[in-house]
Amino acid sequence: MLQSRVPRRRRFLVCEPRHFAVQYAINPWMHPDVRVDVDLAQEQWRALIRAYRAHDHVVDTVPPVAGLPDMVFAANSAVVVGGRVFGSLFHAPERRPESEHYETWFKSAGFDVYRPESVCEGEGDLVFTGRYLLAGTGFRTTREAHAEVQEFFGVPLIALTLVDPYFYHLDTALFVLDDDNVVYYPEAFSPGSQEVLARLYPDAVLATREDAAAWGLNSVSDGRHVFIAPQADDLASRLAARGYFPVPVDLSEFHKAGGGIKCCTQEIRP
Repeated sequence: MLQSRVPRRRRFLVCEPRHFAVQYAINPWMHPDVRVDVDLAQEQWRALIRAYRAHDHVVDTVPPVAGLPDMVFAANSAVVVGGRVFGSLFHAPERRPESEHYETWFKSAGFDVYRPESVCEGEGDLVFTGRYLLAGTGFRTTREAHAEVQEFFGVPLIALTLVDPYFYHLDTALFVLDDDNVVYYPEAFSPGSQEVLARLYPDAVLATREDAAAWGLNSVSDGRHVFIAPQADDLASRLAARGYFPVPVDLSEFHKAGGGIKCCTQEIRP
């Protein structure tokens, strides 16, 4: 008999892709000569918001800013745990102005925001599990930032090293299903980090490179419903067999910039 999964209501922060484009290349997915269909991107993004609200999640929106085409990837802006906001300092100069606009929104919403001294890209590399923070490094967020994060939140932090440039953020290679389990693509991590994950999550759902390349690891789960790229249908089937309920949402236009469902979704944890 399948275990009964219980959803938990979430609060998400997003940014409309009004100015979304691929104007530079800061990861292997980005090719400025590839045209982005902005109208389609906006419709796909609206479908994601509708899906969240249809499942009783709260969605707040940051106004988009012209000249910042990647601002739609709200997850990179910060990590919020216990109502405390640890901001971002982007690796790429092109994205650094985004931090100020997100900080303005958080402050207007009543939050204090910590500005990191080291390169740190928010929930792109910092995944809160409910007990500790899994922290990615290797391409963007630095180990020095890991120390800042742990000191700020007072939450145990477990560093994981990413080794595949196609999966340059932790949220492209791993996502949390619920308080007890995760999904991850082992080969995205160093051998030592693979051992750490195997010890932490012996019952984890292991993904293939095909799952990861289809943006199946850039998913959002509320504990029961998993908002997932429809291209990752094999992974969705395996999750359904574990008692989760896949909710396919196509964000294929955003894949052209190296992003997906989770990249577009910042979680505000009260």
